[in-house]
Amino acid sequence: MIPGGQPTLETERLVLRPFELADAPAVKGLAGAFAIADTTLAIPHPYPNGAAAKWIAAHEPGFAAGTLASYAITIRNVGALVGAIGLIMESSHARAELGYWIGVPFWRQGYATEAGRAILAFGFRSLQLHRIEAHYLVRNPASGRVLEKLGMRREGILRQAVRKWDRFEDVGVCAILATEWQGKAPRSGSPLPNALLDR
Repeated sequence: MIPGGQPTLETERLVLRPFELADAPAVKGLAGAFAIADTTLAIPHPYPNGAAAKWIAAHEPGFAAGTLASYAITIRNVGALVGAIGLIMESSHARAELGYWIGVPFWRQGYATEAGRAILAFGFRSLQLHRIEAHYLVRNPASGRVLEKLGMRREGILRQAVRKWDRFEDVGVCAILATEWQGKAPRSGSPLPNALLDR
């Protein structure tokens, strides 16, 4: 992976850093909201005691193994945790799946898009990925709009592909290739929009 371990990423308003065990209570508080669990596949509700610490403990080994890059989204100069974003990687295919959630108090402030741009830059520049894809529940169009703002193409809908609680859900699939991202990104040496630099 990257010498020195998982780097911190900075944007105009945000600092994306590796999670710490001390973040567990905030993760449970934010991810434990029904509205978060309702529109994500893997987050349970109610959120079990100890689940956040177990989830965070898996991040460092996952990054070392080249399978996971998970980030806490925090507000610059404040440090407040607003959500999570990360990549689940398949190195043999130079491919990753992007996933994220933003705590309800921080919705509609553009944090998901801003963090997503930083993660795409990290994935394509630092991790040398060829393709980054994302899946979202079709009944959650706001998530689809975030992916479109990131320059991802909608590739199709998987009809009733997953079961969330007691209902089958349609899943939208979006993706962007390295060449597509490079065509939209500033040239090397130019400032990145919103100071999207991996540090």
